Amino acid sequence: MAGTISFDQLKKLVAGGDVDTVLACAVDMQGRLIGKRFLAKYFVESAYDETHGCNYLLANDIDMEPVPGYKAASWTKGYGDFVMKPDLSTLRTLPWLEKTAMVLCDLQDHHTHEDLPHSPRGILKRQVARLKERGYLAYFASELEFYLFDETYDTARMKHWSGLDTASPYIEDYLIQLTSKEEGVMRRLRNEMEAAGIPIENSKGEWGPGQEEINVRYAEVLEMADRHVILKNGAKEIAHSEGKAITFMAKYNYELAGNSSHIHNSLWSADGKTPLFFDKSAKWTLSELGQQWAAGQLRYAKEFTWFLAPYINSYKRFQAGTFAPTKIMWSEDNRTAGFRLCGMGTKGIRMECRIGGADLNPYLAFAALIAAGLAGIDEKLELQEPFVGDAYRANRLPEIPKTLREAIDTMAKSKMLKQAFGDEVIDHYLHTARWEQMEYDRRVTDWELHRGFERY
Repeated sequence: MAGTISFDQLKKLVAGGDVDTVLACAVDMQGRLIGKRFLAKYFVESAYDETHGCNYLLANDIDMEPVPGYKAASWTKGYGDFVMKPDLSTLRTLPWLEKTAMVLCDLQDHHTHEDLPHSPRGILKRQVARLKERGYLAYFASELEFYLFDETYDTARMKHWSGLDTASPYIEDYLIQLTSKEEGVMRRLRNEMEAAGIPIENSKGEWGPGQEEINVRYAEVLEMADRHVILKNGAKEIAHSEGKAITFMAKYNYELAGNSSHIHNSLWSADGKTPLFFDKSAKWTLSELGQQWAAGQLRYAKEFTWFLAPYINSYKRFQAGTFAPTKIMWSEDNRTAGFRLCGMGTKGIRMECRIGGADLNPYLAFAALIAAGLAGIDEKLELQEPFVGDAYRANRLPEIPKTLREAIDTMAKSKMLKQAFGDEVIDHYLHTARWEQMEYDRRVTDWELHRGFERY
């Protein structure tokens, strides 16, 4: 009993007693799974068609606090329901949870049954539709980094998230001997994700003590976003069952490397057989279409940075000399670059966006990259020459926004994003971003207390 399954297979598993629980999950603005646990027999009887949830779930913050000021949902409107419509093509069993299956749901208007414009999965689906209209199919892959701790979330909380014991005491980048000590979690993660229909190509140690990277095989962009959120959720659940904790914070410790989510992306023919970025005779073996796509992502990177870095903490990852980018430019093969061309000379040629942190919402991040790429194609933008050298030391390159406040300002002025997503969607997420900034601005931090309690 493993992998993606059909609805008919689910019914047989339920009838045979092999599945007794079905998770009906949607994705919130923070990229987390939200939803309900169904006694399986009731799911296959009726809930497979639809269930419902409170619409405040797309109008709250990471603390589940209802945020005032959203047009889509509010106390004034009574926080009504939205429809959770199961996408039965996403059904799968979850080996790390006993007798449990999962399905992802689209969030729809309670009256019209159309996808909510501001729902993350709905936003990405609309960008996929724009690609389909042009005869394109997008393949994406996201690499996820995280820290693994010899702590539970309870012990980490008791320590006030400080002085935590990482799974390894040293930087373990590619080191087999150190990562062998972490196989209790990592082997389960690779094998059980594969069994759940999420093919894991490999895992490795990263540039931090106890830091891991896990690489999911590329897929059509919506499927890849689905894989991404299930992987993050499952990784925490597997770690918890082993008495460990994981963080996907972009920068959990000032002294250590941050957690990234590099995003590989390319366009193919509608049948997925012909790579549209590969051209042997073209410069860098990147087709004119691929060059325009990349030029669009470079041109609009400042405007969509929030979709790659949505929190105050996200911007603390952008530090020179840490393998996190600080400049908006591209290179043929350069890990100081914001964008990197991979797979040159092969049909797997693709752009890698290195700006995003592991805290991003993949549906929003992927949608923004598609919107910018399509803008580059529509505007027939010309790709600049690749940068060579240490981008950290280059003074004349455009910089990635340094703070959430700067990213909010650039997003608010973006005509491209408003055209691609719609004014109401951008206004919704601007409100989200501004609330995050306000919540931070009015809080007293540990750093302030340490620095000023006695000395001010």
